[in-house]
Amino acid sequence: MVSFSNAETLITQQEAKLSPATNVNTTRGISRGPAVVILSPNLSTGHIKSPFDLKIQFEGRGGNKIDMSQIKVTYLKSPEVDLTDRLKNSITEGGINFSQAEVPLGEHAIKILVKDKEGRETATVLNFTVAK
Repeated sequence: MVSFSNAETLITQQEAKLSPATNVNTTRGISRGPAVVILSPNLSTGHIKSPFDLKIQFEGRGGNKIDMSQIKVTYLKSPEVDLTDRLKNSITEGGINFSQAEVPLGEHAIKILVKDKEGRETATVLNFTVAK
């Protein structure tokens, strides 16, 4: 019996085997950059199963618009893996909606960098563990 899956690879096995990144920074400052809200996966459940829906919401502050050219998503490994092109069809000014993200078992960290049209930025790291 053949099963069809709509899952798309977000992180490959080879990328997952890379060494963890060092010097991971998130942006915190006086200026208020856009809000980055993780809607899915539900991190409160502990381990998640792959594939999962990756849903991130962006909210500009003070009426500022998100600068679409300044959204960058990276897998925090050494060297970093730019995931932005894989997600490009799922990224809008309102966020990321990537259905059925396929990710290998193990611990993962994905950095989401978002800037508004005024140049204010926010970087959020999504840490999660994929289990059987």
